[in-house]
Amino acid sequence: MRHRIAGGQLNRTSAHRIAMRRNLTAALFEHETISTTMPKAKHVKSFAEKLITLAKKGNLAARRRAIAILGDRDIVEEVDGEIRKKGTVIAKLFSEIGPRYLDRPGGYTRIIKLAKKRLGDNGQLVLLQLVGQESQAETSQKGGKKRAPKKKTAKKVKSKQPEEKQQEGE
Repeated sequence: MRHRIAGGQLNRTSAHRIAMRRNLTAALFEHETISTTMPKAKHVKSFAEKLITLAKKGNLAARRRAIAILGDRDIVEEVDGEIRKKGTVIAKLFSEIGPRYLDRPGGYTRIIKLAKKRLGDNGQLVLLQLVGQESQAETSQKGGKKRAPKKKTAKKVKSKQPEEKQQEGE
């Protein structure tokens, strides 16, 4: 019996499960939104939130604990056929993501169900994203600028003065 055992097995060995959790969390911190299945997202969510809480502390001990738990892989990008190093996942976590949530007491990630299912096995796909990225995601999806709201026009009230002038002129 599996009483009081936290976390799911996800039909993987423990080493595979730990490696998958680290890779998905590093991808989440690098891209700030990832697409995965519901069980994997639920498994990664608590792990990522604990690391963000460590990043909020920001001291050397917290940084070393995060490196021990997650590993410190590089963030790279390809520019003109060359691969350039932009930084590391831990550096981004402690310099950008941690300070962003200093005022927030928890709940740094959200899971959004997608309408589409995976083609091979019909698995339910979800977006796992950091909270606070919805404004960037909405503008990138819509693409256009928002219009200013229409101004309400006041009804024109006819004044008696022009009419009086016309009557006097006759």
